Amino acid sequence: MTTDPADEIAAALGRLRGRRPRPPFAADDRDPREHGPGHAHGHHGGPWGRGAPPWADPAHGRFGGPARLRMLDALLAAGDALSVGAIAEAVGVDQPRASRLVQQAVQMGLIEREPDPDDARRTRVRLTPEGERLVSRVRGRRMDAVRSALDSFTDAERAELARLLSKLADSWPRD
Repeated sequence: MTTDPADEIAAALGRLRGRRPRPPFAADDRDPREHGPGHAHGHHGGPWGRGAPPWADPAHGRFGGPARLRMLDALLAAGDALSVGAIAEAVGVDQPRASRLVQQAVQMGLIEREPDPDDARRTRVRLTPEGERLVSRVRGRRMDAVRSALDSFTDAERAELARLLSKLADSWPRD
C-alpha cells in the first residue's frame, strides 16, 4: 500500500514542530494574560495590547498557540490518557508550563482529568469529545494547507519532498 505524500509531509512537519529548540530566554507562545500584563513582552500584555491574541479565541474555533495544539495532538496520538509529565515531554515544555496548559484545556472542556490507576496521588488527562473534534478540525486545516502548497508540485516532487522531510525529521536532534 502506498501512502499519500501529503500525509507523509504533514507527519514529518509535525515531528519537526515538536522538536524545535526552545531556549529559556526566547519569546515563547504563551498567552501574555497568563502571567499578567507586561510579563511576556514587557509592555501592556504583548503585541495585542490588553486583548486576547488572535490565536487564543476559542469562540472562533481557535485554541491557543503551538504548545496547546501540540498537547491536544499528543493526547490524540496517544489514544489513551497521559500524565502531565508525559504531556510536558511530548509538547517540549517544562512541567509547570504543561500543568498550565492542562488547566486551561480542562477549563475549556477540551480535556478531562482522571485518577492514575497506578498511583492514586497522580492524575492523567484525556481528550473530551469536544477536544477530539477540535483536533480533527485543526488537522483537517493543516492537511488542506499542505495539499494546497503541493498543488504546483509534480508527483515525483511530492514524493521526493516527503522522503527528504521524513529523513530530516528522523535525524533532527532531540535535545
